[in-house]
Amino acid sequence: MNSSEVTNPQVTIVVVPRERFSYTRESLESIYTCTEYPFQLIYVDGGSPSHIKKYLVEQAIQNQFQLIRTEYYLSPNHARNLGLRQVNSKYVVFIDNDVVVTPGWLKTLVSCAEETDATVVSPLICQGSPLHEEVHCAGGESGVAIETRGETTRRRIIEKIYKQGRQVSEIRPQLQRQKTGLAEFHCMMVRTEIFQKIGLLDEALLNTKEHVDLCMQVAEVGGTVYLEPDSLVTYVPGPPLDWTDLHYYMLRWSNEWELASLKRLRDKWNLTEDEYFKNKYKRLGWRRDMTIISSLARKAPFGRFGSRVVGKILSEMDKVLNRYLTTRYAKRYLQGKQNPVSSKMMNSSLASTQG
Repeated sequence: MNSSEVTNPQVTIVVVPRERFSYTRESLESIYTCTEYPFQLIYVDGGSPSHIKKYLVEQAIQNQFQLIRTEYYLSPNHARNLGLRQVNSKYVVFIDNDVVVTPGWLKTLVSCAEETDATVVSPLICQGSPLHEEVHCAGGESGVAIETRGETTRRRIIEKIYKQGRQVSEIRPQLQRQKTGLAEFHCMMVRTEIFQKIGLLDEALLNTKEHVDLCMQVAEVGGTVYLEPDSLVTYVPGPPLDWTDLHYYMLRWSNEWELASLKRLRDKWNLTEDEYFKNKYKRLGWRRDMTIISSLARKAPFGRFGSRVVGKILSEMDKVLNRYLTTRYAKRYLQGKQNPVSSKMMNSSLASTQG
């Protein structure tokens, strides 16, 4: 490693909120503990609660990274674009604020990109606790399948994740660096110059399928996606959630945001509204139901009967509250964008340095 790479790192890590704020410390500390390869870091803080805000300000001073804050919540691609606009390095790593990395993860991603000329490189992504044991994504497929029957042409979305739910110990011998068709925004490294061809990330995709859209755009302009399984990270979803996570979580996985995202994907890629979309529409709100409603209902008295009754009541309350939250957010967001004080990005007056 030469001195130029140390003073002018090839990689900028952009950390953004995924669905909660309560895992901020564990995730950020893993980056600084496990990353020997030089990097710059930009942390995008979209409206975190006061104790997280204070922690990030302290860490920005201590570790000399750039902190961008808005006083309103951010959709993931909006947050990523705020960071991406500040990037001038060869590579950008997008990583969510609930991801834990392992030693050597970044150097291995860079080696893969340098040796294969890959546009996008995905580590082996695991899920949940215990850390680094259960696979979430080991590459996959994305694209559009065109089917013609007589005079009818159907354009179907291709989205497939490999090895999800398998144990790393079982499949590790089978995995090798290889070209693939899918990477996920939990953690991916992207060659920055690609955005000169495809533009910024699509902010009309508010909460789902952003990774599919990016991989399809990369393929459309002749870029490549690689899996590098020697780089290992884990994303740690809730529950449990802190009470200060609930508002953002409910907005992040709101029916309105998901429905808008699916319609944007459909229209952008001229997709047929087939069973794929119909099934997605039927399952709107499943994350809130699984993480919040079901968790609360199980604590109800009178056994299963009590749980079912409470679950139905909470489900109806959730629908009303969810509509209120999305409407309230839209008004606050527009006010923030129009008000130079509340919409102002707080950048720490610090130079980014290596980890």
